[in-house]
Amino acid sequence: MRGRPILGAVLAGGRSTRFGSDKAMAQLNGRSLIDHAIAGLAPHVAEIILCGREGGLPDRPRPDMGPLGGLNSALHHALAHDFAGVLTTGCDMPRYPAELPAALIGDGAAILEGQQLLGWWPATLAAELDTHLAEENNRSIYGWLERIGARIVTMPGLELPNINRPEDLANLSS
Repeated sequence: MRGRPILGAVLAGGRSTRFGSDKAMAQLNGRSLIDHAIAGLAPHVAEIILCGREGGLPDRPRPDMGPLGGLNSALHHALAHDFAGVLTTGCDMPRYPAELPAALIGDGAAILEGQQLLGWWPATLAAELDTHLAEENNRSIYGWLERIGARIVTMPGLELPNINRPEDLANLSS
Protein backbone atom coordinates (compact mmCIF):
# COMPACT_ATOMS: atom_id res chain seq x y z
CA MET A 1 0.00 0.00 0.00
CA ARG A 2 2.84 2.37 0.82
CA GLY A 3 3.45 4.83 -1.97
CA ARG A 4 0.37 3.90 -3.99
CA PRO A 5 -2.20 6.63 -4.59
CA ILE A 6 -5.60 6.79 -2.92
CA LEU A 7 -8.83 7.13 -4.86
CA GLY A 8 -11.64 9.30 -3.56
CA ALA A 9 -15.23 8.36 -4.30
CA VAL A 10 -18.37 10.41 -3.74
CA LEU A 11 -21.28 7.99 -3.42
CA ALA A 12 -24.16 9.77 -5.13
CA GLY A 13 -26.56 7.11 -6.34
CA GLY A 14 -29.47 7.55 -3.96
CA ARG A 15 -32.98 8.45 -5.06
CA SER A 16 -33.30 11.41 -2.64
CA THR A 17 -36.84 10.32 -1.75
CA ARG A 18 -36.79 11.95 1.69
CA PHE A 19 -35.33 15.13 0.21
CA GLY A 20 -37.89 15.38 -2.60
CA SER A 21 -35.43 16.40 -5.34
CA ASP A 22 -31.84 15.67 -6.37
CA LYS A 23 -30.12 16.52 -3.09
CA ALA A 24 -26.65 16.21 -4.61
CA MET A 25 -27.44 19.37 -6.55
CA ALA A 26 -29.08 21.23 -3.62
CA GLN A 27 -27.33 24.48 -2.81
CA LEU A 28 -25.46 25.26 0.41
CA ASN A 29 -23.72 28.62 0.59
CA GLY A 30 -23.82 29.00 -3.19
CA ARG A 31 -22.38 25.54 -4.03
CA SER A 32 -24.03 22.18 -4.61
CA LEU A 33 -23.78 19.54 -1.90
CA ILE A 34 -21.85 17.32 -4.30
CA ASP A 35 -19.33 20.14 -4.85
CA HIS A 36 -18.90 20.46 -1.08
CA ALA A 37 -18.30 16.69 -0.82
CA ILE A 38 -15.71 16.79 -3.62
CA ALA A 39 -13.92 19.80 -2.09
CA GLY A 40 -13.71 18.11 1.31
CA LEU A 41 -12.29 14.88 -0.06
CA ALA A 42 -9.92 16.38 -2.68
CA PRO A 43 -6.96 17.27 -0.42
CA HIS A 44 -6.66 13.64 0.72
CA VAL A 45 -6.72 11.74 -2.58
CA ALA A 46 -5.01 11.57 -5.97
CA GLU A 47 -8.25 11.42 -7.97
CA ILE A 48 -11.99 11.71 -7.29
CA ILE A 49 -14.76 9.81 -9.01
CA LEU A 50 -18.53 10.09 -8.69
CA CYS A 51 -20.42 6.85 -8.27
CA GLY A 52 -24.02 6.02 -9.06
CA ARG A 53 -25.06 9.02 -11.11
CA GLU A 54 -24.85 10.30 -14.66
CA GLY A 55 -21.36 11.52 -15.50
CA GLY A 56 -19.77 9.11 -13.03
CA LEU A 57 -19.21 5.40 -12.62
CA PRO A 58 -22.42 3.36 -12.72
CA ASP A 59 -23.35 1.12 -9.81
CA ARG A 60 -21.89 -2.35 -10.09
CA PRO A 61 -23.18 -4.97 -10.86
CA ARG A 62 -26.37 -3.11 -11.91
CA PRO A 63 -28.11 0.26 -11.47
CA ASP A 64 -29.88 1.27 -8.25
CA MET A 65 -27.73 -0.84 -5.94
CA GLY A 66 -27.38 1.94 -3.38
CA PRO A 67 -24.13 2.78 -1.62
CA LEU A 68 -22.64 -0.70 -2.02
CA GLY A 69 -23.15 -0.60 -5.79
CA GLY A 70 -21.25 2.68 -5.93
CA LEU A 71 -18.55 1.39 -3.61
CA ASN A 72 -18.18 -1.74 -5.75
CA SER A 73 -17.62 0.30 -8.91
CA ALA A 74 -15.08 2.47 -7.04
CA LEU A 75 -13.20 -0.59 -5.73
CA HIS A 76 -12.96 -2.11 -9.20
CA HIS A 77 -11.79 1.22 -10.63
CA ALA A 78 -9.17 1.45 -7.87
CA LEU A 79 -7.97 -2.11 -8.50
CA ALA A 80 -7.74 -1.58 -12.27
CA HIS A 81 -5.79 1.68 -11.88
CA ASP A 82 -3.39 0.59 -9.10
CA PHE A 83 -4.85 2.66 -6.28
CA ALA A 84 -4.21 1.33 -2.78
CA GLY A 85 -7.83 1.85 -1.83
CA VAL A 86 -10.78 4.19 -1.72
CA LEU A 87 -11.78 6.92 0.69
CA THR A 88 -15.54 7.45 0.44
CA THR A 89 -18.03 10.11 1.36
CA GLY A 90 -21.69 10.62 0.56
CA CYS A 91 -22.94 13.38 -1.70
CA ASP A 92 -25.02 14.60 1.26
CA MET A 93 -21.99 15.05 3.53
CA PRO A 94 -20.85 18.66 3.03
CA ARG A 95 -17.97 18.38 5.54
CA TYR A 96 -15.03 16.00 5.46
CA PRO A 97 -12.77 16.37 8.51
CA ALA A 98 -9.08 16.84 7.67
CA GLU A 99 -8.06 14.41 10.41
CA LEU A 100 -10.35 11.60 9.20
CA PRO A 101 -8.11 9.89 6.58
CA ALA A 102 -5.30 9.31 9.09
CA ALA A 103 -7.80 7.67 11.46
CA LEU A 104 -9.38 5.49 8.76
CA ILE A 105 -6.54 4.33 6.51
CA GLY A 106 -4.96 1.09 7.62
CA ASP A 107 -4.67 -2.58 6.74
CA GLY A 108 -8.40 -3.26 6.58
CA ALA A 109 -11.63 -1.43 5.92
CA ALA A 110 -12.80 1.20 8.40
CA ILE A 111 -15.74 3.57 8.79
CA LEU A 112 -16.46 6.53 11.01
CA GLU A 113 -18.86 5.54 13.79
CA GLY A 114 -22.40 6.44 12.80
CA GLN A 115 -21.38 7.44 9.26
CA GLN A 116 -21.04 4.28 7.19
CA LEU A 117 -20.34 6.21 3.99
CA LEU A 118 -17.26 7.88 5.46
CA GLY A 119 -14.90 5.00 5.02
CA TRP A 120 -11.62 3.48 3.90
CA TRP A 121 -11.78 0.44 1.63
CA PRO A 122 -8.65 -1.39 0.41
CA ALA A 123 -8.91 -2.05 -3.34
CA THR A 124 -8.36 -5.76 -2.69
CA LEU A 125 -11.94 -5.96 -1.35
CA ALA A 126 -13.39 -5.69 -4.89
CA ALA A 127 -13.86 -9.45 -5.44
CA GLU A 128 -15.28 -9.93 -1.93
CA LEU A 129 -17.88 -7.21 -2.55
CA ASP A 130 -18.80 -8.88 -5.86
CA THR A 131 -19.48 -12.07 -3.89
CA HIS A 132 -21.45 -10.21 -1.23
CA LEU A 133 -23.63 -8.44 -3.81
CA ALA A 134 -24.41 -11.77 -5.51
CA GLU A 135 -25.99 -13.14 -2.32
CA GLU A 136 -29.40 -12.59 -0.74
CA ASN A 137 -29.80 -9.49 1.44
CA ASN A 138 -26.82 -8.18 -0.49
CA ARG A 139 -27.52 -4.46 -0.18
CA SER A 140 -27.15 -4.21 3.59
CA ILE A 141 -24.15 -2.06 4.37
CA TYR A 142 -24.24 -3.42 7.93
CA GLY A 143 -23.99 -6.98 6.62
CA TRP A 144 -21.05 -5.96 4.45
CA LEU A 145 -19.26 -4.28 7.36
CA GLU A 146 -19.74 -7.37 9.51
CA ARG A 147 -18.60 -9.70 6.74
CA ILE A 148 -15.28 -7.92 6.27
CA GLY A 149 -14.71 -7.09 9.93
CA ALA A 150 -14.49 -3.34 9.31
CA ARG A 151 -13.01 -1.23 12.07
CA ILE A 152 -15.29 1.40 13.59
CA VAL A 153 -13.36 4.63 14.18
CA THR A 154 -14.58 6.97 16.89
CA MET A 155 -13.81 10.66 16.95
CA PRO A 156 -15.42 12.04 20.14
CA GLY A 157 -16.91 15.49 19.79
CA LEU A 158 -17.02 15.37 16.00
CA GLU A 159 -20.45 16.30 14.67
CA LEU A 160 -21.02 16.04 10.95
CA PRO A 161 -24.14 17.20 9.15
CA ASN A 162 -25.91 14.66 6.97
CA ILE A 163 -28.52 16.13 4.64
CA ASN A 164 -31.54 13.85 4.19
CA ARG A 165 -34.47 16.30 4.21
CA PRO A 166 -34.90 19.92 3.07
CA GLU A 167 -35.11 21.00 6.72
CA ASP A 168 -31.65 19.47 7.37
CA LEU A 169 -30.26 21.76 4.68
CA ALA A 170 -32.24 24.75 5.96
CA ASN A 171 -30.92 24.20 9.51
CA LEU A 172 -27.35 24.02 8.22
CA SER A 173 -27.75 27.16 6.10
CA SER A 174 -29.06 29.27 8.98
